[in-house]
Amino acid sequence: MSTQQIDTTALARYLESHIPGFRGPLTAEKFAGGQSNPTFKLTAGGKSYVLRRKPPGELLKSAHAVDREFRVISALQGTDVPVPRTYTLCEDDRVIGSMFYIMEYMEGRILWDPAIPEAADNAERAAIYDAMNITMAALHNVDVESVGLSDYGRPGNYFERQINRWSQQYRASETQHIPAMEALLEWLPANMPPDDGAVSLVHGDYRLDNMMFHATEPRVIALLDWELSTLGHPLADLANQCMAWMLPRDGGVMGLAGVDRRSLGIPCDEEYIARYCERTGRTNIENWNFYIVFSLFRLAAICQGIVKRAEIGTASSAEADSRGEAVVPLAEMGAGLIG
Repeated sequence: MSTQQIDTTALARYLESHIPGFRGPLTAEKFAGGQSNPTFKLTAGGKSYVLRRKPPGELLKSAHAVDREFRVISALQGTDVPVPRTYTLCEDDRVIGSMFYIMEYMEGRILWDPAIPEAADNAERAAIYDAMNITMAALHNVDVESVGLSDYGRPGNYFERQINRWSQQYRASETQHIPAMEALLEWLPANMPPDDGAVSLVHGDYRLDNMMFHATEPRVIALLDWELSTLGHPLADLANQCMAWMLPRDGGVMGLAGVDRRSLGIPCDEEYIARYCERTGRTNIENWNFYIVFSLFRLAAICQGIVKRAEIGTASSAEADSRGEAVVPLAEMGAGLIG
């Protein structure tokens, strides 16, 4: 973490009036990563908290929805989905310059490398992957009406809406002509599977480094980074998880390309998908290739947005360059799957 330039006096004054027992003085340090919404560790009165904010400055439309993050994390308190406790949402830009929310600081492990070199052995590695699978199934099994999220997104036609959204986001942040992206922009709408009516709460960026594991046990204690969450099709999360494993080892998002997964105790896609289907009552998955291609396209569009934010000076992490370099390879990987 690095020192963060922030008006901690103004922030402490606000938090003292909105979080019971909060007492300054306050220090704030920025976590590494947090590419879209900058994330900080706050320390005050012997306690620690986490702050997530919109980046200041010019922003792309509908991006950086920290208010939606706050809402979904708050709604999932007490469910089988592990999330941090939430404290307060501040929509007043005058406090620190942009909207933010405060949540619990949790001690645990963020596993950045999907090969999980930190694992003691293959049994622990397999258990970590199964914990991810359990957490995804728990998320998709949430009764959205009972937790007050029935209006969290528009049900139905999820992939149609997502393709439209990310196509528009890509065009809004386009900085060069990429033939492979043009091919995907044409292929995806023309090859969309019929809507099967499945609707669940979806995380939107479900992968290993967006969750925190217990410090010593192979279990998820918090699912993080909910910016892209909505009501949608559960297979979008499952495909995003499997797509991430296809990526190269040295990319902005580290994958498992070229890794002998079986030798490490990591399940193959088929095994992981089968366990997920058992836990969610799904019997089969058709059109799997479409979901993988969509996931690659969407990640390419997200990375292109980071390129644009770096250009206009609102990218929140030094990783912007590496993510920008991933746009063309991701698009070409997707284009390679459509022939």
